[in-house]
Amino acid sequence: MRGRGLPRRFYLRPAPVVARALLGCVLVSRHGRTITAGRIVETEAYLGPEDEASHAAFRPGSHHLFYGDGGVAYVFSAYGMHACLNAITERAGRPGCVLIRALEPLAGLRAMARRRGVPPTSPRLTSGPGNLTRALGIGLDANGASLTQSGLTIEPPGRLREFTIGRGRRIGITRARGLALRFWIAGNPYVSRQVAASPPLGRRSRAMSAGSQRSS
Repeated sequence: MRGRGLPRRFYLRPAPVVARALLGCVLVSRHGRTITAGRIVETEAYLGPEDEASHAAFRPGSHHLFYGDGGVAYVFSAYGMHACLNAITERAGRPGCVLIRALEPLAGLRAMARRRGVPPTSPRLTSGPGNLTRALGIGLDANGASLTQSGLTIEPPGRLREFTIGRGRRIGITRARGLALRFWIAGNPYVSRQVAASPPLGRRSRAMSAGSQRSS
């Protein structure tokens, strides 16, 4: 892993645009000498107060991040059990974020498996927002961290690879359920839930990681 995150300008765009663009990028977590990483294969976009499912609408404590410049991590606790990682988007004053829902594991699989208590070959290792944060050792202390230069970064992909983007409704929420703001790499086994999708957004050639490092 190169240690250079995506530039801040990458995030200074509307959340749905960033949510699609993050597919294929690599989330990297560093704890001392232990590096864990995975390719982003599923995301969800959340908007401002007009989006009833967004924390900008009903969770006032998040406003100091939602209304700041994009490129920082927003980590919250879901049901008091699971840490969920989001990337703040847009320029200051324009709220939005992207929830990272699933990864294809690339590096540090043994460390991930120890943290999760599942085999390193399990398709559930980094599938689902709570599973992936536990696997990568991402906790609430990462809230507000820069995603461009910290122990938690999102890096550009490596070699070129073509994939199809699926799009559908967000899942696991009770508000604004009709918005098709969930995006995923079609056919990837690590996507958290395979459901009926809207027409695909087309094929995209994106740089992908050159390979998997299967050690901690």
